[in-house]
Amino acid sequence: MILLQLEFLLQLFLASLFGLFMGIDRQMKHKPLGLKTCTIIATASCLLTIVSVQSFHTFASSVYSNMDPMRLAAQIVSGIGFIGAGVILRRNNDVISGLTSAALIWTAAGLGIAIGAGFYLEASAGFLLIMFSINIIPNLIKRIGPASLRTRDVSVKALMHPNQRMTDIIKAIESGSNGNGQIHIRHMKITDTPEGKQQLDLKLNAPEDQYTSEIYYLIKKIDAVITLEVEHL
Repeated sequence: MILLQLEFLLQLFLASLFGLFMGIDRQMKHKPLGLKTCTIIATASCLLTIVSVQSFHTFASSVYSNMDPMRLAAQIVSGIGFIGAGVILRRNNDVISGLTSAALIWTAAGLGIAIGAGFYLEASAGFLLIMFSINIIPNLIKRIGPASLRTRDVSVKALMHPNQRMTDIIKAIESGSNGNGQIHIRHMKITDTPEGKQQLDLKLNAPEDQYTSEIYYLIKKIDAVITLEVEHL
């Protein structure tokens, strides 16, 4: 009995430790999923799995033997989706963020379930592979992969005087590429404002090492530009 209780404590400790490491990774990257959230989810999922499995051994009998030892743990997988949905954000520029954090919430629950069910090796291997996938592989692919993987998206909103100099912005953007890549216009929208001016909305694909401020001053120097907003997506 004492050995069994020590095993339960070990399971809870491992689940908390894995959740802690995942939370530290997210918090260091200033993501909407923090240290406390991951730790709580992993530990609570492990605890509920232990309760689910042990309830089967405690209450199942020859008369009542159709209990599912993982029924309670199965509800964690579906229920954790509500928390995951809470960290998915859609900003006013139609950019969706928080998908990785939402996936890690689900992963923290999965690791807690695996540890609570006694699959220590599988949970450890899964944890290492996940951390390797989100921290090492992306940087490795960027280094050895095609140049298109070393780019980032930039949103540009410019309010302009109504004239024929709209093309000047396009030319300035195309000539403003640095030595490690070229700026590409992915989307362009031109709108007339009620004040008689023109609103230009652009989505650019810029080299990763090009500062957003460089793009800002590149466009700001055009005389027709009244106001300008440049955002790194």
